[in-house]
Amino acid sequence: MHPHQSPSQAYLASVAARLATDGCQTWWEDWGGVPVLIGRRADFRLRWLGKMHLFTMAIAVPEITMATIGTFTFQAMEYAKRIKGGLPAGVQTGIGIFPVLVSDRVDPAAMQWAEAQARHDWGIMARPVVVDSARQYVGICRRKGFVGRAYASHMLKKGTLYLDGR
Repeated sequence: MHPHQSPSQAYLASVAARLATDGCQTWWEDWGGVPVLIGRRADFRLRWLGKMHLFTMAIAVPEITMATIGTFTFQAMEYAKRIKGGLPAGVQTGIGIFPVLVSDRVDPAAMQWAEAQARHDWGIMARPVVVDSARQYVGICRRKGFVGRAYASHMLKKGTLYLDGR
């Protein structure tokens, strides 16, 4: 870790490196004055009968609450739908998203919400991620649900690779 880098910034830098190593396009955007790391890749599998566009959007915030993770998850889903391009989501193409919030101050209810279940909309699945940089703990739903089951193994594998660093 760089001497002037916070644990949250160090975590984001490590995620950016792991995304790039896995062949994701990575870039930073300004969302309302806050830098957001974005990673994107697309994978085709015959068993999916189509393609999955996987987005990782990560941001360091002063504190993670239910409101911040819920709002960021919604914003990430809307952003991914808007920039994906190609066929509409759900038509031989799906969108998977890791909306990642990183902080050293985490409301336990926000962590429980992230770990409880994936969030779904038509053709899009988000697995919200809460990272407690003080405890070095990553909270994400690691179960395969009924909705989006075809993509679940892929998302769990990528989530572990990108967010846990394994």
